[in-house]
Amino acid sequence: MTTYLTPTAETQNVRTSAIKLHGPEGFAGMRKAGRLAAEILDAIVPLVVPGAKTSDIDDFIRQMMLDAGAVPATLGYHGYAYSCCISLNNVICHGMPGDKPLKDGDIVNIDVTPLVDGWHGDTSRMYLVGDVPVKARRLVDVTYDCLMLGIEQAKPGNHLGDIGHAIQSYAERHRYGVVRDFCGHGLGRVFHDAPEVIHVGRPGTGPELRPGMIFTIEPMINAGKPTVKMLEDGWTAVTRDRSLSAQFEHSIGITEDGCEIFTLSPKGLHRPPY
Repeated sequence: MTTYLTPTAETQNVRTSAIKLHGPEGFAGMRKAGRLAAEILDAIVPLVVPGAKTSDIDDFIRQMMLDAGAVPATLGYHGYAYSCCISLNNVICHGMPGDKPLKDGDIVNIDVTPLVDGWHGDTSRMYLVGDVPVKARRLVDVTYDCLMLGIEQAKPGNHLGDIGHAIQSYAERHRYGVVRDFCGHGLGRVFHDAPEVIHVGRPGTGPELRPGMIFTIEPMINAGKPTVKMLEDGWTAVTRDRSLSAQFEHSIGITEDGCEIFTLSPKGLHRPPY
């Protein structure tokens, strides 16, 4: 049975099995954090080009967060050593920045989470590096559509299964695989909180969506099978069949009549090409 709670000073910073129902203060905090996260993804567009080092992009992101009075939530999180995650081509998620330059034709997901006044703004977008093949562009487009179709189901009275079903049915209609090993999550003053937001499902199943819930939707869609392989670094997840993978992510809050997206691009750079 699903439990919901209104967070108090004692519980708002603690991960629990109950789903938190945030009030106006939480939504205000998430708007500020989400806005900065989206501004960062807007600002790095000129940096994601052939020859660029992802370590330099990571440095830029970290400095932009610090200049805004925020800190990178990923830096030091369970030992993670970077200010963002940068996942190229067949990397599903949690790719680590490095000195290997981007190549013409790469597709790359960049995932940022600034911590602003105690609130986490978590979002990611895909970027096209140079001249990207049609098949890769199609995967990126379908993945973005999956995200937005999932968000359309995010309204009071629906269930998490409705979100997962919308994503799964659209992706599989295009013969893509939906990753099960990683999921969206509750968010707020806690980076990863209840509920888990699985990107597959059956309509009407799972926890009911209620006003005040705040969580991410972040479908990871593979051009091949949905199976995952973890690399020896303990973080990087890749497609087992080496097919391309794409992901988009928004942080949202359930309102009385729908949902609010906290991480929309201020410049309208919602999907590539930007």
